[in-house]
Order: sequence, then structure tokens, then C-alpha cells
Amino acid sequence: MSAADASPSKQRLRLWLRLLKASRHMEAVLRERVRSEFDTTLPRFDVLAALYKSGDGLTMGQLSQALMVSNGNVTGLIDRLTQEGAVQRMSVEGDRRAARVALTEQGQVDFERMAAVHEQWVAELLGDLTDTEIAQASQLLARIKGDAT
Repeated sequence: MSAADASPSKQRLRLWLRLLKASRHMEAVLRERVRSEFDTTLPRFDVLAALYKSGDGLTMGQLSQALMVSNGNVTGLIDRLTQEGAVQRMSVEGDRRAARVALTEQGQVDFERMAAVHEQWVAELLGDLTDTEIAQASQLLARIKGDAT
């Protein structure tokens, strides 16, 4: 390795590329498993997860923010999930233009079933790491993101 290759800047770039590759690999595996096991997509799973976590639902804007996507991307997903009975739209008092979306009972049951299996898949994908390594990686990634925890 040359002196230029060992520079802090190059090392950081290599770390970024490794993080990206690891993330893309895990996402691809999870995307395929969600499709084959549950006949759904990862974005739909993410919408259900955000709504499940919220408890009593989110406005479309809040949901878009939570998922870091545009309102347009979320609207189509919500339309389909509503047609399937997994999500319901509710009006927001005082704002006729806004809608709040939440899981239906069936949506909650379906998500809990998927989430349990998803958790097992993630555990499997990270199974070669020790508890100490997971804690260290979590702390380092939190620092990168700027989280206090």
C-alpha cells in the first residue's frame, strides 16, 4: 500500500464503500426474502413498520419524513395498503386537506408476523458478529450519524 493509499481520507473512503456494500447486500437479501416469503416489497414493509411504531398513526407528511421519501412515493403505497385492508385513512380535525393513516387490526397482525420473521433474518445476517462487536459497531455508527447515544 502506498503512502497515498494509507491517508486518512482514503481510509475513510474505503470505510464508506464497505458500509455501502454491506448495507446493499443486507437490503438485497431482505428484499428478496420479503418478496418470496410474504409476497410484498421492502418499501411496503417499511411503511407498515413506521405506522406500527407510531402507534396511533401518522399524517402523510410525517410518514414521508419518517421514511425519508417524497409524499408521492408514499401515496401510492398507502392507496394499495388501504385497498388491501392493512391501512386506514382518517381525517385530521381542523385540516380538511390532511389525512392521518394508521394500521388496521389486520395490518397490525400481518406486520407483527412479518416483523418477527424479519428480525430472525437480520439476526442470521449478522450472526457472525459477537455481542461486543455489535455494541461497538452500533456505537460507531451512532457517532457517524451524530446521535448522542
